[in-house]
Amino acid sequence: MKSVSPNIFVKDINQTIAFYKQLGFDFTLSVPETEPYVFAMMTCGNVVFMFQTYESLNNELPEIKRTDGGSLLLYIQIKEIRKFYDKIKNSVKIIKELEKTFYGAVEFSIIDNNNYVLTFAEEE
Repeated sequence: MKSVSPNIFVKDINQTIAFYKQLGFDFTLSVPETEPYVFAMMTCGNVVFMFQTYESLNNELPEIKRTDGGSLLLYIQIKEIRKFYDKIKNSVKIIKELEKTFYGAVEFSIIDNNNYVLTFAEEE
């Protein structure tokens, strides 16, 4: 295996694009190429997230639940975590403050506009 790029199902692609842009992600690809989008790819460094609307599935994958959030936590390793935390702390909902863990990482967690949990971590 070489990499993993989660395809995250959302209700509103445009709100999701705006949210992830404030985290430093770049909008790199969409389907279709012009709005209204049903799929968007966003990247930040080596991290790639794909976002897709529930409606675009047309019931092809009924196993995918049609609700936001859930039991998914995206664990993202970054550099300069304190600087990143200071940059976004006033514009996102922080659900776990910046702290040093027992295993030596510095982490904090936020919830995105679709109720998914993102934990950012840096090994110190």
